[in-house]
Formats: sequence, structure tokens, C-alpha cells
Amino acid sequence: MATAKEALAWVDKLHSVLSKRKLEIEKAFEYFEGDQPLAYASPQWKQFHADRYKGFSDNWCGVVGRVPVDRQEIIGFRLGTPTDVVTDDEKQLWADWNRNELGAQSNQGFLSSTIAKRSAVLVWGDDNDEPEVTWEHPSQVVVAYAPANQRVRLAALKVWTEADVQYATLYLPNEVWKWQRGTFGMVTNGRTEGGLYVAGDYAGGGGWVPREVVNEVWPLPNPLGVVPIVEWTNRPMLGGEPISDIQGTMAMQDAINMLWAYLFTAADHASMPARVVLGAEPPKIPILDEQGQIIGSKPAKLEDLANGRLLFLPGAAGNKATIDQWDAAKLDVFTGVVKPAIGHVAAQTSTPGYYLLTNEAFANLNGDALTAADVPLVDKVNNQRLHFNPASKETAALMALVRGRKDLAASIRASDGNRFTQWKNAAMHSPSQIADAATKDKSIGMSLRTVLERRYGMTEPEIDREFDRIRAEQADPFALLDVGTRAAMKGTNGADTSTAGA
Repeated sequence: MATAKEALAWVDKLHSVLSKRKLEIEKAFEYFEGDQPLAYASPQWKQFHADRYKGFSDNWCGVVGRVPVDRQEIIGFRLGTPTDVVTDDEKQLWADWNRNELGAQSNQGFLSSTIAKRSAVLVWGDDNDEPEVTWEHPSQVVVAYAPANQRVRLAALKVWTEADVQYATLYLPNEVWKWQRGTFGMVTNGRTEGGLYVAGDYAGGGGWVPREVVNEVWPLPNPLGVVPIVEWTNRPMLGGEPISDIQGTMAMQDAINMLWAYLFTAADHASMPARVVLGAEPPKIPILDEQGQIIGSKPAKLEDLANGRLLFLPGAAGNKATIDQWDAAKLDVFTGVVKPAIGHVAAQTSTPGYYLLTNEAFANLNGDALTAADVPLVDKVNNQRLHFNPASKETAALMALVRGRKDLAASIRASDGNRFTQWKNAAMHSPSQIADAATKDKSIGMSLRTVLERRYGMTEPEIDREFDRIRAEQADPFALLDVGTRAAMKGTNGADTSTAGA
């Protein structure tokens, strides 16, 4: 069991890691939501135009971040082979998953992992000793791993702020430590909460004091025996960080937004012909007295003339005045660059072009061409699942531990992760393609349960319901007749005249 001093050292260490991640996480979510400041603009251009396009973004980060998440959906858990009957343990795990609304929570979690590299799941027990599962935001949770084995969780910290109080909960294998501190003047790792670098620190030991909860001991024992927070990381690299799907898109997004801003500026200033008067003085505006009499004149404002697309160039005395014009600027040079830039986003992120473009290249793709266009995305989604599977197993094992089922937790951890978690098919196919593939699966001996699960993405309850319907049809002689025979057995008024099934 750790001491309070050791626990506080964990809090300070993990909070420092979380603070360093926070700015990067916030930036990623801002780009995903379309809050993208203009970049690559010269100081002179920014001076006149930055505020005009402050709220504009051609947001491809949102598309790239969302596309793989739309293909990610867990539809069940299997400990046995695909052809085995669903066991009570599997039904209980799936019931706990649905009771915690993890269908919706996982969708949010997958999105956070795709955007910000990771998200986390916290599993604990409620007042009835049933699993209580919450998906946590990556800016609030951090997990520490053993240096010798990155699969072993040593500690986890959850930090959040309410009003002027910051709360921290440290999860260790044997206990849970709860702390709090005020946020005013707080300095962590040499920086305030607002991001200002300062010297010194907030109070001794980071300013954390024990947070006591009514009817709880401090620290709280951890009956699970393991850290109850599991990270879901997006395609982590060996010895490195996970990957954000929109990390590379952000730089291209800046370039695309800048090109649009330049296009809008050109459209505003040069989309109409501009006229020039040669050899004449700029017009003057008369000055009137109180009685309306002209008492003098003043030159017209150059800004007014420029806004009217009119330029005066005075010539030598005696020259005749002439009028000429510049033709409107060609704006397609900007869109001609934006289009391949978006194509680069598609290639770099394995996003099918039809998600990003609506030009002739993707307007009339047939089913086979769409399937081929989907291959890079499907491969990326399957690679994400490869790394999500261990997290899924550990989440399920923690739910079993909450129920006191150490044997079930051990079976889950020993299972094949690629088989234990049942995912919806990542590929999008037409009904005819699905039916054709299902028929071929059945012809080589696959069970109907496997076919319905693999090809139609049915969950276990949906498959059970389908089997009940099949049995009901098999027990009804009328349902087994062909369409022509059934039509002949109907009366002229459409009523069924047979006695089958009565």
C-alpha cells in the first residue's frame, strides 16, 4: 500500500504529463470543430483582412476525423468460437455494456481517440455492485505504465475543475486517493492554468489537500486489485505516441483556408473591371458655406475612388484625358490549387475521395469502384480495431471483476482479442453484394449465426430474434408455401381461405 507522500508524488508527476498534453489536445479538437485561425498570411495582409475571415474555415478536419468513427461499432462479445451458442457470461457482459449505454459512449470515445490520439474508460462499481463504466476525455485522464512492460498499468489520474476548485483522483492497484486544491494562482510545471510561464510553484506539494467524501474512508480501498482505467489508443507506434488522424490534415487545412481567404479578397477587390483615367486630375468635392454657396473645393478621398474601382493618373499639362480598364481577376486559379490540396488530404488520411470531393471523378462510381475506393479506409479502420481490441478485453475484464468474477476476467484476458470483440463490418456494401457474400459463406459450411453476424452486422439479441422467426416459419405450413400457391389459396377479396396455422 502506498503512503500519502507516495500518492501525492504520483499526482504531481501525472498531472505534469497531463498539463503538457492539454494544449495539443485542445488544438486538435478546435481544428475538428472548425475553429481554425488563419495561417501563412503576411503581416500586411492580416492587418486589413484577418478580422474579415476570422470565423471562416473550410473544415476538412471534421470530415477526416468523423469518417473512420462512422465505421466503428462493437456489436457483441464472444469467448467461444463463432459457431458456439451464446453463453450466459457473454450475455451478461453485453447486458452490462448496454446498461452503461456504451454504444453511444464508445462512439464518442472512438472520436476522441481518432482526433486526440487516445481516450480512456473508467470501470467502477455502483451502489448495487454492478459495473459502472464511463468514457473519459483525454484532457482529463492519464495512465502510467511499467517501463519494462507497457501493458502493465501502474497508476492513473483523473483531473477536473469545478468553479474555483480542481479535483484529482489517483487510482492505484490497491487504493484510490482523492485530492483537491484551489485554482487561483495555481502553478504547475512552471505554468499557470492560463498558460503563463512563471517562477515558483503554488504552495508546498502542489497545493493538494485530501478530499474527504461522506461515508468514505481515505484513501478508498480498490477491491479490483488493478488500475481501473484503460486507455483506448489510436494506432500507437512502437515506443512512441499514438497517432491523431487529423494531425497532418491541420497544416493542409491552414493552407486551404488561406487560399479561400485570398480568393474572397480577390473576388471583393478584383472581380469587377477596374477603370483608370489617364491624363486627368482626380475629381474634387466642392466646399459649401452655411448658405450653400461654393467657397472652395477639396480632393475626393482616394479610398472612395478605390472602392469604386476607379484610378486617376494625372499627366502632363495639355495631354488629353483617356479612359482604360483592367479586366476582372480570374478566380479559378485559387480553386485550381484548393482542389488538389483536398486530394492530398484524402490520400494522406486514407479517406475515400467521394467523402471530400463531388467532381466528375467520383460522380458516377459503380459498386465495384466504390468498394475499391473504400479499401484504404477499411484497412485503416481494421488497424484501429487491432489496437482497440486489447482495451476492449481489459474493459470487459474489469466489468467481470466488479461482479466478483475473477475466473471470467481471466478467461477474457486469455481470449483471442481479434475474436472476443465483435465489430460491425467496416466495409460499406450494397444489399446485393452482401447477399452474394452471405450465400457464398453458407455454401462453404459457415453457420447461419456466423453469416448474420459477419455480413449483416447483427448483434446477438438480433440473431436470437431472427432464429425465433425462422422457427416460427418452419412450424407454419402456410409460410413454407411458394408465392403462387399462397396466392391461389386466397379468396377474391384478398382474405386467406386456407386453414393452415389456424
